[in-house]
Amino acid sequence: MVELINHGVYLQDGSKIVNDNAGMPAPDEAREQTIAYQILRKHEVDGDKGKKMRIRFDAMVSHDITYVGIIQTARASGLEKFPLPYAMTNCHNSLCAVGGTINEDDHVFGLSAAKKYGGIYVPANQAVIHQYAREALAQCGNMILGSDSHTRYGSLGNMGVGEGGGELVKQLLRNTWDINAPEVVLVWLEGTPRKGVGPHDVAISLVKATFDNGFVKNKVLEFAGPGVKNLPIDFRNGIEVMTTETTCLSSIWVTDDEVKKYYEMHNRPEAYKQLQPGKVAYYDSMIRIDLSKQECMIAMPFHPSNAYTIHELQQHPEEIMAKIEADAKAKFGDKVDVHLMDKIQNGKVYADQGIIAGCAGGTYDNLSAAAAILKDKSIGDDYFTMSAYPQSSPVYIATTRTGIATELLEAGVVIKPAFCGPCFGAGDVPANNGFSIRHTTRNFPNREGSKPGQGQLSMVALMDARSIAATAANGGVITAATDIDYNDTHAPYTYDEKIYMRRIYNGYGKANADEALRYGPNIKDWPKMYAMQENMLVELAAVIHDPVTTTDELIPSGETSSYRSNPLKLSEFALSRRVPEYVGLSKKIQAQDLERREGKVSANIADALKAVGAKAENTSFGSCVFANKPGDGSAREQAASCQKVLGGDANICYEYATKRYRSNCINWGIVPFTIAQDTPFDYEPGDKVFIPGIRQAILDGKEEIDAKVITKNGVKDIHLFFQNLTADERTILTDGCLMNYYKNLNK
Repeated sequence: MVELINHGVYLQDGSKIVNDNAGMPAPDEAREQTIAYQILRKHEVDGDKGKKMRIRFDAMVSHDITYVGIIQTARASGLEKFPLPYAMTNCHNSLCAVGGTINEDDHVFGLSAAKKYGGIYVPANQAVIHQYAREALAQCGNMILGSDSHTRYGSLGNMGVGEGGGELVKQLLRNTWDINAPEVVLVWLEGTPRKGVGPHDVAISLVKATFDNGFVKNKVLEFAGPGVKNLPIDFRNGIEVMTTETTCLSSIWVTDDEVKKYYEMHNRPEAYKQLQPGKVAYYDSMIRIDLSKQECMIAMPFHPSNAYTIHELQQHPEEIMAKIEADAKAKFGDKVDVHLMDKIQNGKVYADQGIIAGCAGGTYDNLSAAAAILKDKSIGDDYFTMSAYPQSSPVYIATTRTGIATELLEAGVVIKPAFCGPCFGAGDVPANNGFSIRHTTRNFPNREGSKPGQGQLSMVALMDARSIAATAANGGVITAATDIDYNDTHAPYTYDEKIYMRRIYNGYGKANADEALRYGPNIKDWPKMYAMQENMLVELAAVIHDPVTTTDELIPSGETSSYRSNPLKLSEFALSRRVPEYVGLSKKIQAQDLERREGKVSANIADALKAVGAKAENTSFGSCVFANKPGDGSAREQAASCQKVLGGDANICYEYATKRYRSNCINWGIVPFTIAQDTPFDYEPGDKVFIPGIRQAILDGKEEIDAKVITKNGVKDIHLFFQNLTADERTILTDGCLMNYYKNLNK
């Protein structure tokens, strides 16, 4: 169904794939003819078509876990007004009872910031972040930057990029998003999906084929081919938003009459234009997807790439469930007591819960199909439960007018307003050992409510809304929607913007400097960050040898989100569900550095410096995390900022899972060191790494350095890399963080 072609191809006239370069233009020349490069070059500030790109975006989006920190950082860096449309949605911290008043305090702050700086404010439960961007901000040929990793609108002709808050701060201050000119991968769609197959099935198959092998990492996916015309817009959007899970940089699609109709329906016909590759376009590799062969999929815990067809699960339930149990035991040890095998009864796998929600699941078409499958049926009165979240108020209104909501409610499905919570553990959290099937974007460990340290673990699998509804109609037995008969006769979606016109504050271009920001008691300023000293000494506060470490492990989601506006409070949760001792260790290290800055050098620091012949007055002391491959998943900058708040100075790894996390580290003054793949790292928490002359090495443009590891068994050599840093990033690191960088610029 998904074929990976690991060599360059040419696309001629948008329709003919050519593998031979005879008579073709050079790859670098023809790559400029891709849609991706047409858009990227349009947004470059330098215009030199070089190997480095400095990009400015057309619009930005954030939600209520991130926008307070972004505005606080930008305000401390000299922000006067928003220079581009900036929408702030309230779809993550919408459960305002969690944490007292602090969530609603953030919302009030957001509205006051929109008034003061000229922003767009979307009240709680009106829309999830990405649906609002689709409905109100996307435009063919444009680029949107979001502080959420699933910022993807390429199916509407708008390149979306998800980054940490620091990158949005740069745009607010008219700086740039700096990248290496990316490779482009052609995703060639053929055929038509069978009835019962939905967008999540295609997306999960794509993630399965590309995640582990890094086939598209930091590249741009460009969707084309005869199969595109066979997909409705909601179907395209559902695939598009999941491209994040492949670790690609961004994605873009050809546009056609379906996209044109979308913009016309949303009263923005001027936002449409046809996007097609040039006459001869070059792609660095290719993915061929035959939609007609797509089966219904299930992505088992603990990653969207851990995927099987539902038929495979039905045929080999014991083998697959035993493997998931073993994975859980390997990851959490005796902290949890896993009972997935109990979900198998009479050879069938049963789920405890079904959820359709968020930017991926809560589309009109998904809800329409689910209602058609559940019409005149019941989810039952046993342990199985089900909820559905329309992704915006206009979608919700449409489901009430066409009978979709009625049919879901009659079947026993609970309908809730637009909210992202079920995706990250702030809503519909399963019971301990619960097996939840969800049309959401992720199913990482430590995400949907799990607390292994307290013996709690929920297991989430991803499925398309159609198969979730089929499962619900079948008493909770995992069922492929292609195996049942149903007829979706609901009317097509019709957009009604009245609720947006009445409730959304649109203040772009209307900044009022006299408007006061409204602060709740939980909204705190960032603590002082110190500039880099001549030498660096770091103590390992966490050593993680998992193949991949997600941002949900670096800073857990769920109820911790309520503290995102309080850097000190939030930092208390750093690595709490993976390395519980990390926070305490980091605080001890940080306290010793503060004493050192006052001239009181602890024996811990003195002994380490004596071993390498260094001085305390020009050597900083901070904490460090080692992980094999950290940063998969969310764009949340707090995965890095919490380390910094606790005195983190560096990370060491073999590679960073995403550009997003690496950029977050840089913007918070954490040096993103890497080591060669064949370098063993058999050190323990408490061991120290001394990096002499690191400040000057970074400023001089060097990319590697010799360092020393100080262990209880002596001093050992290690070679560290800090490659592919821009001039600005080098200054940010040596200044100590992005805020310090802007303060120094404004002096």
